[in-house]
Order: sequence, then structure tokens, then C-alpha cells
Amino acid sequence: MARVPVEVAAEVPVNLVYATLPHAVMMATPADLVDFAYGFSLTEGVIAAAEEIRAVTMREVPRGIMLEVDLVPAALRRHMARRRSMAGRTGCGICGIESLEDLPQGRKVAPGPAIAPAAIRAALLGLEGRQVLNQATRAVHAAAWCDGAGAIVALREDVGRHNALDKLVGACLRDGIGPGGGFVLLTSRASFEMVEKAASFGAGTVVAISAPTSLAVERAAALGIALVAVARPDGAVRFTPGELE
Repeated sequence: MARVPVEVAAEVPVNLVYATLPHAVMMATPADLVDFAYGFSLTEGVIAAAEEIRAVTMREVPRGIMLEVDLVPAALRRHMARRRSMAGRTGCGICGIESLEDLPQGRKVAPGPAIAPAAIRAALLGLEGRQVLNQATRAVHAAAWCDGAGAIVALREDVGRHNALDKLVGACLRDGIGPGGGFVLLTSRASFEMVEKAASFGAGTVVAISAPTSLAVERAAALGIALVAVARPDGAVRFTPGELE
């Protein structure tokens, strides 16, 4: 039997630290981690804008990677006021909360323009060629930001679907890419926490290759997000009120 080398997706513990205080440990692909720090900080409510991060320092430590995030004083005060224990959090959106009243609520987004089926098709057709890590390992998720015509503006990959979206959000924040006029494209299922993260960025439309959960549909409707899923080049289903363009 011939021996064929196989590339395996990297996964390491990544510790996010604010003001020398550990905040969360995530299992992530060790790429685009500065983007991850920005995106995670926004979607977790630590910051409200990219300008509230002064610097991100990445350090390799014996058991993983440490991301030290330096916040401006106002953001640090807010963070310390609401800080709660999240060690070991998986990014599922609710792990570590103490009661149902602590469930994330998200913020309603401004309605975006209707996205044409042709734009979704264009994004899907352009997706595989941009998934470099997945082409090598067949083991990672991707999240992409697409413009209104379906051109992929930014894409990030990670073994964790939540991490891939956080990395994408962070990349958009750092590059000054706003949420107007485009849509988020996910290779994973559309669960409620993915909808909440997209809402934190301000995305008006989320398109997923896989199917949504019931809570994802409910939260998308409440937040004003057009949720399109089971997306294929030849068609897709909108799960929130309204029609595709």
C-alpha cells in the first residue's frame, strides 16, 4: 500500500487576556489570530469598535498561544464591570452563563439591501477556491464577507465555526470593511450564536450552506437579519420573512 502524506488541521489552545487577566481559552487554528482577537472582542461585547483596542500581542507559551489585548481605558472599565468567569468556553454562546436571564440578546441591525440569488450563487462558486486550509485538510470551516454582487471580499478559516466568523469580523474591523451592502457566507450550519455574532458586526444578511436551527431563525427574525440557508448554486431557502431579490 502506498504511503501518502496527509496534512492535518492545526488546533491549539488560545488564551485571550485583557489587562493581564485571562478571559477565555479557545481551541483554534493558529492563523489570523490578531483578527481573531479583534472579532472575538467585538462579538463578545468587550469592545464596541476597533479603535478600542490599542494593541494585540501574541506570545507562544508552553501549552498554547496567549493573545494579550490592550484596551483603551474606557473599554477596559466596561469590561471589568461585566467580567465573568468564561474559562474553557467553547464559543457556543451560552457556556458559562449562570441563568436564563443572561442569555445573549444581540442588537437589531439596520436592514440591508435584498441579496439576489445570482449574488449567492457567485459567492458559492467562488468559495472553494478561496478555502486554502480546507483544500489541504478537508477539516476546517470558513466564513466570508461578500459584497452585493457576491464577490468574496474577505475570508477566514478555522477548525471552529465560531472562530472562523470571529476571525472574519476581526479582519473586516481592521481593514475598515463595513457591514453595509453585503452578506456573511458560512460553510457551517446557522446556529443562533452565529446569528448573534453576525448581528454584533451589523450584517443584515447571513447565508449558510447548511440548515439553520429553530433558535437561529427566531433570533434572526428578532434582530432584523435575513437568514438564508441550505444554499446551493442552484437555489437557497430564506427562513425569515421576506423574499430573495
